[in-house]
This record gives sequence, C-alpha cells and structure tokens, in this order.
Amino acid sequence: MSSRTSRAIIALTLSSTLLFAACSSDDSSSTTDAPSSTDPADLIGEPTVSLPTEIPTELVITDITEGEGEAAVDGSTVYVYYVGVLSEDGKRFDGNFGGDPFAVTLGVGAVIEGWDTGLIGIKAGGRRQLDIPAELAYGAAGSGDAIPPDTAISFIVEAVAIVPPIDPADAPEITIEGAANVDVLVSEDLVDGDGAEAKTGSNVLVHIIAYRGDTGEELVSTWGDPSPVSLNLTEGGSLPGLVDGVTGMKVGGRRQLTIPFADAFGVDGNPDMKLPASTDLVVVIDLLSTF
Repeated sequence: MSSRTSRAIIALTLSSTLLFAACSSDDSSSTTDAPSSTDPADLIGEPTVSLPTEIPTELVITDITEGEGEAAVDGSTVYVYYVGVLSEDGKRFDGNFGGDPFAVTLGVGAVIEGWDTGLIGIKAGGRRQLDIPAELAYGAAGSGDAIPPDTAISFIVEAVAIVPPIDPADAPEITIEGAANVDVLVSEDLVDGDGAEAKTGSNVLVHIIAYRGDTGEELVSTWGDPSPVSLNLTEGGSLPGLVDGVTGMKVGGRRQLTIPFADAFGVDGNPDMKLPASTDLVVVIDLLSTF
C-alpha cells in the first residue's frame, strides 16, 4: 500500500469530527489554488492587509510578528491562516481566518511561487505580509474571475505550526504482539516529548501507525507522506480512545496506545482499514505540533 493511499485511509476513517485537515489528492503537487473563500462577514479575527504604496514588481516580505521556534525551510509543512487581496485596490479574493488552517509543503510547487519563496523562514506564531508581483502569482492567466491577468496580489499569512521535513526512514520500527481485547485504554510512552503539551480542545499534528490489536498486523501508516494528519482533540467525538490517548502528550513524544474496540471503531470494525469487527486498535503516535 502506498503512503498516500494509507494516509487517505487514515484521513477518511478517523472521522470528520476528529480531522480538521485531510490529506491532499494524488495530484495535489500541481495544485496552486488555496481553499475556497468565505464571506468576510462570517470570519473571526481576519486582519486588514495594508496595500503597498506601489504595485510590487518583486516579492516583498514584511514580518509583522516574528514567531518562535524552528523556521520553515524547503520541505517544511506550514499550517497557516491567510487573507489575500488585489494589491491595486484591496479587493479580497480568498481567506480562511475563522476556519481551518491550510497546510502547504514548501518547495514542491503546491502553491504559487510567491508563497513557496515568501514563507521560507516563517516561524510558528509568525505573521507576515507578502506583496507578490503577477509573475510570481498567477501571471498572464490570472485565476478565474477573482484575479485578473497580470495582477499583483497581497497576503497576510499567519503560521500556526511548522513541521520540519520528514524522512520516511525515521518511521519507528515497532513490533506489536497480538493480544486479547482490553477493557480500558492502555498507554505507554515510548519517547518522552519536551515541547508543548496537547490539551483537550487543542489541534495537533501527528504521525500515526495503526495495527490490529489481535494479531499485531500493521494496517496503515502516515509515514512517507510530506504532511502529518491533523486532529482536533474534542471530547465526545468519534474514537474517544484516540482523543484521550493523545491528550497530555508533549511535542516530540511518541506514545503507543491500545484502544478498546468500543472506543475505536466499535463492533463493526473498519473494513477500509481491514480491522475486523469488535477488534481493538493499537496505534503508535508521534506528536509533531500542537496549537
């Protein structure tokens, strides 16, 4: 099973009540459009873009807030809120403040060049303005009705999390011994993290390897894909064992969970994951970020 296929299965089967960002499709590396816009009246805390005094002919990067931690580099996955306007008149064409963060892996051509270059060096908590000339944006083609041809555009981008480039070779090699079902969640820290703590209600970025509890057979893994899975630790949602098990982890940590089937996929199991009915789920979680 390819890493992209297994990531897709995890994104689909962990339920929309847990996931706020799923994996990209197979052709995501060629996609240049950000998520669709939302009515500004419905947005929460969207900043106002200061229009440049002159239409930019080269990329202009202005840091509004510095941020902390590791800076984004080529290969980093950056989770951002953003708002974009036309540089000439300030007409808003897109944004996601008040919604879900947008994940972009830098240096793979997934976004316009002005973003690929302009987000290098940003840190978690950082907010910067990008004034992007047309040739580093949508060029002579423009983008639909929202962005005319040969139009400069300006963004404010706020990074909420930075995930360094991931080497699939760093995936843990763990053997799970098959066992009888358990009655309560079993948690074991394999690596103690030293970063921020994942708390109830927070968003987390994790890598997951899932196994059958009865045989120890590996089912799916997100390792090998540039982007981790994003979860919201909401009490009362689907897979409560996963929410309970990740809560309290610290960034940099690795935890093994044995989740009773009642707190995982229940008596039906999960055919997409090849998890049989009434079978416990064992997962190994690497916590990459929380915000």
